Amino acid sequence: MSTALPDGIPSLDLSDFTDGTPEQKREFVAGIGHAFNTIGFVAIKNHGLDEKLRGDLYDSVRSFFSLPEPVKKKYEFPHLFGQRGYVSKGKETAKGFKVADLKEFYHIGQPDPAENMAANIFPEEIADFEKDTVRVYKTFEQTGKILLRAIALYLDLPEDYFEAKVANGDSILRALHYFPIEDPDAVPEGAVRAAAHGDINLITLLMGASAEGLEVLRRDGKWIAITALPDQIVVNVGDMLDRLTNHKLKSTIHRVVNPSREKMKTSRYSVPFFMHPRPDMDLSCLESCVTADSPKLYTDMTAGGFLDERLRELGLKK
Repeated sequence: MSTALPDGIPSLDLSDFTDGTPEQKREFVAGIGHAFNTIGFVAIKNHGLDEKLRGDLYDSVRSFFSLPEPVKKKYEFPHLFGQRGYVSKGKETAKGFKVADLKEFYHIGQPDPAENMAANIFPEEIADFEKDTVRVYKTFEQTGKILLRAIALYLDLPEDYFEAKVANGDSILRALHYFPIEDPDAVPEGAVRAAAHGDINLITLLMGASAEGLEVLRRDGKWIAITALPDQIVVNVGDMLDRLTNHKLKSTIHRVVNPSREKMKTSRYSVPFFMHPRPDMDLSCLESCVTADSPKLYTDMTAGGFLDERLRELGLKK
């Protein structure tokens, strides 16, 4: 059964879908569908990520971002368009904005990349960085596949509809560091930790961050704060799933706001997992989602073509 968090985000138990009765499974499917059809976010329990793994991951992430700038830049390769390795400060600007976000990040992709897929890059200075990030990657990839099975059923598709489409897909684990600002008055006008945006991918899985700041734009135009409880992850719809379902499942706009002046001098860490399909997946709107009342909103496009378009909009690809 679902319950409502204080901020209005529904909460669901993944074990209801994987190990529950037929009725519990149906309720889970209905619950995730309703959440994604209205606000676009849902909190999930029993997601496979334990507290030790989460703690180990954050220890490795903090250790990397604590390295001197010249050392971190050893792992930045512009020809990879930010899809693997380190992306330094001031490089990513949200679509529609002119000022870069106040962040730096590190991308980990498929541990066993397919042909024509970039291999991962791991910092040799942090002994457990590869082990910790790959374990979380594999955990979230498996959880994401289960969630997509539920989403397929909600859309009246075969339960395994997404399986082949995400098999060895170009999903990304992003270790984010919203770096300290010693002089808040020096921040460029309009610059925030993460400007309002929708994610590119099918779905995003996000464990609890190290500090508050994430906000979601509700359909009534109100921004609400989101904080995952210790035993939960937050899952949201990305733009690719929005396109596929002709906006039936909604990619919700979200942002990370700047904290108070005092807290601007401290770091914030966050590690989302962006579930991507294979580049050749057809994102043409599902026929079942196009009706007289809901005419087709999007042009036909593959996932690879859409990703390329968005990387250029973000300034990561020229």
